[in-house]
Amino acid sequence: MIKITLFLIFISLVSASCKKNGGSDNQDILVITVDSSKVVLLTESDFRPIYHFTPPRNWMNDPNGLVFYKGQYHLFYQYNPNGNVWGPMNWGHATSTDLFNWQDLPIALSPDNLGTIFSGSAVIDINNTSGFKNGNEDPMVAIFTHNGSQQYQSLAYSNDKGVSWTKYLANPVLPNPGVPDFRDPKVFWYPLGQKWIMVLAAGNKVNLYTSSDLKNWQFLSDFGADVGAHGGVWECPDLFELPVGGTSTTKWVLMVSCNGGPNGGTATQYFIGNFDGTTYTTESTNINWIDYGADNYAGATYNNIPSADGRRIMIGWMSNWSYADKVPTTTWRSTMTVPRVMSLVNGTQGLGLKTLPVQEFKNYETSSVDTLIQTAVNSIHLSNNKTIKTGSYEINFTLDFNKSDKFIFTLGDSKEKLIINFDKTSGLVSIDRSGSGQVDFNNQFKQIISCPFIPKTNLITNIQILIDKTSIELFIDNGEKVMTALFFPVYQYNLLKVEGSNSVPQISNFNLVKLNKSMLR
Repeated sequence: MIKITLFLIFISLVSASCKKNGGSDNQDILVITVDSSKVVLLTESDFRPIYHFTPPRNWMNDPNGLVFYKGQYHLFYQYNPNGNVWGPMNWGHATSTDLFNWQDLPIALSPDNLGTIFSGSAVIDINNTSGFKNGNEDPMVAIFTHNGSQQYQSLAYSNDKGVSWTKYLANPVLPNPGVPDFRDPKVFWYPLGQKWIMVLAAGNKVNLYTSSDLKNWQFLSDFGADVGAHGGVWECPDLFELPVGGTSTTKWVLMVSCNGGPNGGTATQYFIGNFDGTTYTTESTNINWIDYGADNYAGATYNNIPSADGRRIMIGWMSNWSYADKVPTTTWRSTMTVPRVMSLVNGTQGLGLKTLPVQEFKNYETSSVDTLIQTAVNSIHLSNNKTIKTGSYEINFTLDFNKSDKFIFTLGDSKEKLIINFDKTSGLVSIDRSGSGQVDFNNQFKQIISCPFIPKTNLITNIQILIDKTSIELFIDNGEKVMTALFFPVYQYNLLKVEGSNSVPQISNFNLVKLNKSMLR
């Protein structure tokens, strides 16, 4: 390690002494000062996150087969066990009881004479409609794309809770109708019609199919050729029903990923509408994005969450096809987003989808907050802070736009920094990672990432930031807008600042929370 000693001198403008885990009533500014700090040069081993899922080694992309069964969340994923770039796809496999502490399992599905194993979903066939049951467990059935001379849909099943798998001998169950891109089936049980529904990417749209036994599929309808963003072929669709917050009404949400995202490269859009068991129709008039960051793609949601729980939980691939094979990690490549709960709310621009980290995340927060400032201050400076230097933590705070039109959040110093700019005048929140460390592997990675944001009120009380080694996930206004971005620092960051555009108190309820690393894998 190379250690560089920097001498930092701060002028304190605190009118009364400031204390950790609290602050004085008449406090205008908080400055935590030290005589000097040490900056550490990072290596690749420092890049692996603590509370986000990564493969044990080599390449990973789309989450697949998200399903819950008897206390375990299953995460399958696109996986190349033979290299750190995209290659012959398998389904990797991991399980967790809480969506954070993951147990790696053997590869679930591998290539065969029909092709490699592309994306898909998994269901629990409780009523044994498929006839695959053999033993005491309900069959876990994977519905996936075989990528061979064509793309077609196939089945595999497990009778031991997903540990071992058997491919259906009569694969494929849904032949290709002559479409070059025909993939990524998401299957779910539709109780109203007592049937299985499949939503499948088919070029520039999605197709809907139905089946009574998972083996024989009939075409229902298609959707999307003339609506939404079409910067590239559609991929990884998902269709699910959600209640509208505060009402007895429900709507159907359709997610689909494609190129041409809001900040270039790949992203996931969504539609809000209705599904009658045959046809999906949208009420969306604008293009809506799940995440305005550059690094959330191919999101999928969990099947079979118990009705008593009732949550719709999503995980996305935390990368971008523009540079996924160029990021500066070699032992492994790619990370999944933090698992997020999805809900529908009425926002400033009408009905929209909001996402927040699942509540299980709180189990990994340490019992004592590192830094808590409840009263309003005009700026916050944390230097040589032990929690920040771990690289994995959570930050929450409130911004008062009645008193300032702009706030700047800076992680890092003059050598390299990651900047978030909250600008009421422009109506944008932006992330600037152009000076955040290793950025030269791709020109798009240097671009500023922006998200349109018009606050419902001038007091934004729910800003949450999750930092985990090489990623930032920003949840604004209780998750109504979300931004996810990667960054790869050269040095260990040890300075954090939040500053308004004037000298009046405007930042409050700030807390910095360390994560309990010992509880995670």
